[in-house]
Amino acid sequence: MKTRFGWLRRVALAAVLLLAAALLTIAPDLAKMDLGSLSSREGWQLPDRVIESLRIQSGEHVADVGAGDGYFTFRLAAAVGPSGRVYAVEVDDERVAELERRAREGSHDNVVVVRGEYADPLLPDGAIDLVLFCNSYHHIEDRVAYLDRLRSDFADEARVAVIDLKGSLLVRLLAPPGHWTTVETMTQEMEEASYVLAESFDYLPAQSFVVFRPGPR
Repeated sequence: MKTRFGWLRRVALAAVLLLAAALLTIAPDLAKMDLGSLSSREGWQLPDRVIESLRIQSGEHVADVGAGDGYFTFRLAAAVGPSGRVYAVEVDDERVAELERRAREGSHDNVVVVRGEYADPLLPDGAIDLVLFCNSYHHIEDRVAYLDRLRSDFADEARVAVIDLKGSLLVRLLAPPGHWTTVETMTQEMEEASYVLAESFDYLPAQSFVVFRPGPR
């Protein structure tokens, strides 16, 4: 009997230690969250700070690839101003229609909705100053080939910003499998496509936020 209860105590202690280790692992991410605002995306996405970090100039042309419901599209439109352009790229017909409706009803004349393809965003060649992938990078199948194809769309001094779930323990517990990209994987793929790291930001609680520039092939 004593032997059995001793074994149970060891198992319980091991479970407590594993739980403590897990909590310590996710504690830095939790500390970054606005816990009072987790019911809204603003509490963990911090969109105003993201836009500020991108340092977008009036008149620039920005592509929001995988625009979804336009969460960042219309914030980007405000940042580029009436003389700029935002290309909201989606591959889903319903989302394309919804983006067009929102752009039309909101009088966002500087937003161009693009029905892209899975292997090509169909952006205008030589026109794009900044590409933003927010929670869409992990959906691209052959990312190195996609990034290589994207180069023809860049204007001078173009940048590519990627915001994606970071693959931390917290994300792995909450997100569906495959809906994240580690920074290591992202950096390796970018290097294979001849991009170089320009900036990285660590203030988002559940996402990595990294900016690259196209380098020489």
